[in-house]
Amino acid sequence: MLRMLRVFAWVVAGILLLGVATLTTVDRSPLEEQDFYKSTFRQLASSPWSSSSSLHWLGGWASINVTPHQPAELVGYSPRGPYTFVQDSSHVKALTLSNGKSSIAWLNYELLIVHPQLANQVRSGVKEAGIPVDQLIFTATHTHSGMGGYMPGLAGSLAFGGYDEQVVAQLVAGSVRALQTALSSQDTITLSYKKTSAPDLVANRFVKGGAIDPFVRQILFQRKDGQKATFLTYSAHATALSSKFMGLSGDYPAFLTQHLEEDEVDFALFAAGTVGSHRPLTQGNTPEEVNAYAQAIEARISADTSSISLQGEALLRRSKVDIQLGEPQLRVSTNFRIRPWLFRSLLGEVPAYLDITQVGNILFISSSGELSGVFYEDWDALAKEKGLELVVTVFNGSYIGYITPDELYDSHFHEVREMNWFGPGNGNYFDQLIQAVIHKVEK
Repeated sequence: MLRMLRVFAWVVAGILLLGVATLTTVDRSPLEEQDFYKSTFRQLASSPWSSSSSLHWLGGWASINVTPHQPAELVGYSPRGPYTFVQDSSHVKALTLSNGKSSIAWLNYELLIVHPQLANQVRSGVKEAGIPVDQLIFTATHTHSGMGGYMPGLAGSLAFGGYDEQVVAQLVAGSVRALQTALSSQDTITLSYKKTSAPDLVANRFVKGGAIDPFVRQILFQRKDGQKATFLTYSAHATALSSKFMGLSGDYPAFLTQHLEEDEVDFALFAAGTVGSHRPLTQGNTPEEVNAYAQAIEARISADTSSISLQGEALLRRSKVDIQLGEPQLRVSTNFRIRPWLFRSLLGEVPAYLDITQVGNILFISSSGELSGVFYEDWDALAKEKGLELVVTVFNGSYIGYITPDELYDSHFHEVREMNWFGPGNGNYFDQLIQAVIHKVEK
């Protein structure tokens, strides 16, 4: 009996030691009092703009098929194994814009996120290829039925399809080729902006009847030869297909861009908007029903003829803000989180930053975090005061979890508990930061 008690005591002691080594309490200190918070705003205040202008715009675009030669792991929801068929091929899309003095480019992936490792590999590939782009902005459709194989580390291996050098090499090669093709096809273009309301196709996934960002935002490009392209965003998560679906697919954004390219434009690029708390309002989750959902979005876009042409000089301004964060707070319960060393062992380093781009009177802000659209109404109003149209995208080459309203932090939702990696207070932090970016822009 004494021996059993000793064994039991050792087991309890081991569990306690393991808990002490791997867990700690959630830090609920106000972020506004933290040095990293103050430092980020100081950096934003002093961050320089690179600016140029001319009398004309140049634009080009390209799409490259990067579907793996062998089935890759599906990424999104829980691990499902390799896809068993291809519903629609996976692409890398490039859209380039220049005023003849400086240039920017968007790279878009039909992937769940753009992991920092993938982004760094692409940046290296672009540099080695000598591609002349002053600002490279990453975007993703955020499909939950896309391929994996581009996320290193323990968490990548367990839940995100691991890291396959062949997959990464194919994505890098496709990115370089897409950029080269887009740049080689550049020609004089006109630009216009379009904002279409579609509130009945998206909902707040946390609060029934809660606030949403209901708008499809588009930038329309038209070359002098008549070729047309569109860059568009929407806030509905690309989770329309079933979590049991075993096909490779770009989800509703892929269906939507295919329809647009058949009916409206020659090239369509869908970048996930502020999807952090928004879900699609579909009639079902089969490919046919998801296609019908995409057609409903297209119909709404097509019926809206209210686009606004960009007038005046071809002004191109760009900047970047590195965002400092506190300790990671990946929670296992309301008040307990894993220790920072364990977080980094699982997920590696996750840098955070905002890519800021002004194209005429359109202000693009691209975020590392999965921002919630409930903040957008205030941002839009502030931008309007400055005479700006605002376009916010996410998945810009890093990922720091969900950024949702702070009042939801202790709600029992997976996205705001386990996936809010740097809360509490992160919602207000990013809200204030983006407002500060808008305030900084000159009229």
